[in-house]
Amino acid sequence: MALAPNAQVLKKPVDRVVGVFAETFGLARTVTTGIILLVVFVAMSVTCFLLMSPPPNVITMTAGPKDSIFTMNAEKYAVILESKGVKLNILPSEGSLENLKRLSDPAFRVDIGFVQGGVTNSVTTDKLVSLGSISYQPLLVFCRSDKPLTLISELTGKRLAVGPEGSGTRSLALTLLEANGIKPGGSTTLVDLEGKAASKALQEGSIDAAFLMGESASRDVMRTLLRTEGIHLLDFSQADAYTRRITYLNKLVLPRGSIEFGKDLPPHDLNLIGPTVEIIARPSLHPALSDLLLEAAREVHGHATVLQRQGEFPAPLEHDFRISEDASRFYKSGKSLLYRWLPFWMASLVNRIIVVFVPMILVVIPGLRIIPKMYRWQVQRRIYRWYGELLVLERSLLARMEPGKRQELIQRLDQIEQAVNKMKVPSSFADQFYGLRGHINFVRDRLADRP
Repeated sequence: MALAPNAQVLKKPVDRVVGVFAETFGLARTVTTGIILLVVFVAMSVTCFLLMSPPPNVITMTAGPKDSIFTMNAEKYAVILESKGVKLNILPSEGSLENLKRLSDPAFRVDIGFVQGGVTNSVTTDKLVSLGSISYQPLLVFCRSDKPLTLISELTGKRLAVGPEGSGTRSLALTLLEANGIKPGGSTTLVDLEGKAASKALQEGSIDAAFLMGESASRDVMRTLLRTEGIHLLDFSQADAYTRRITYLNKLVLPRGSIEFGKDLPPHDLNLIGPTVEIIARPSLHPALSDLLLEAAREVHGHATVLQRQGEFPAPLEHDFRISEDASRFYKSGKSLLYRWLPFWMASLVNRIIVVFVPMILVVIPGLRIIPKMYRWQVQRRIYRWYGELLVLERSLLARMEPGKRQELIQRLDQIEQAVNKMKVPSSFADQFYGLRGHINFVRDRLADRP
């Protein structure tokens, strides 16, 4: 079947390329064609890798309830990431426990989430990694009482808002209440209310105390309760004991006057307890995105507050989750050089080029040095083989020539000449090839001169 005109036009330069390689290296055209096709395939594969494996420009975070500190922080992350060309989708949730369950479920489409310490008892976490702790999460227990309380046990028999199902607030509240002998179903009434609803109920007097944390309540809600007459913040007088019994908790101090200097709120230092909050991710999170998230975390959480020092967070504090390798590298040396000096998209492209071509160069350069030597040795071995045959045949001329021996040697020499003429050698070995043929004629002349 005749080729189309376009195919014929393409076939000619291809044939010329194949011919040049075949002639240069002394290979069969089929072998040369196979090698060229292999090189083209590798080049196309590398190109596809570079084009189709950039880091995602959209990631999803599971945060917390609307208006909670978790959600407010997530929105700050979104602004920072958007400036780098990455969109952050924020999913509302009930809090840490629901975030952890989402991250642990392969069927749920989420990449990262905020999780406070101490909520991993009922969830498998061995396939998740931490990017580090980003802040303390103080537990604030607001009580309606005539005087400030200092013991959890003083809440026995009262109506308590412990946070909604799926929140870390509820998990920690139940842990502390159980440690003080207060369990669900007893004389103490436990109410599932989120931050804003719990604050309103406490102010109205329908509950006696509310357990609030940043994952379920906004800063405005907490400031309002701190300024409300008749509502006091529980001073954890047993804070040191709690941190030793429950190892993921930290002792925190809210300094006197730190809420409002004019009204001297609080009127004295208050002892608080609380876990840290971590950014938890799936192991598949791209290293470049890990760097961007930690850079955003430094911007959002790195400043000093009444509960933390400047630059204290983010920090590689390992609790229930192992710190990812990418995060460990970031804490040790910061962002990689490319992402430090180039725009995100360009750094990503250059990084992928390096990932592909540096290993190839490390393999190809030694290969390019070895392959010619091996090929040269292979061609010379074929030539030297026939030189060996000629030497054997020439030595036979020195021995006594029996009748019929001359004809036998002539036939053997003809066979050698035919085999040499069929050899395919690169043009760079032409001198050795023609030298071999000249030596065959030399031996033939000697054989003809032998009486």
